[in-house]
Amino acid sequence: MRGDPILYIRRGCPWCREAMAFFSTHGVSLEIRDVDRDFAHLKRMVEISGQSLTPTFEYDDFLVADFSVDEFIDELQERPDIRAALGIMDLDHST
Repeated sequence: MRGDPILYIRRGCPWCREAMAFFSTHGVSLEIRDVDRDFAHLKRMVEISGQSLTPTFEYDDFLVADFSVDEFIDELQERPDIRAALGIMDLDHST
């Protein structure tokens, strides 16, 4: 895949705002897909994750569905290859 990771969001979702702030703080460029504005985005998210909750993050074979930032960090700890590709070196849970 490479290119920008995809973040599936819904307008008004506080966890989505938190996720976008986390990625912005870490300088991660994202392709934002609002599943409320485009049914194709919702369909794709459900297809890859088996659920319809946001935020959902997709990058290569790394998928984290319906997460808080702390849950995302926990998943990212298991994938140093993805951490390196995203350029996220500091995984402080308070960020």
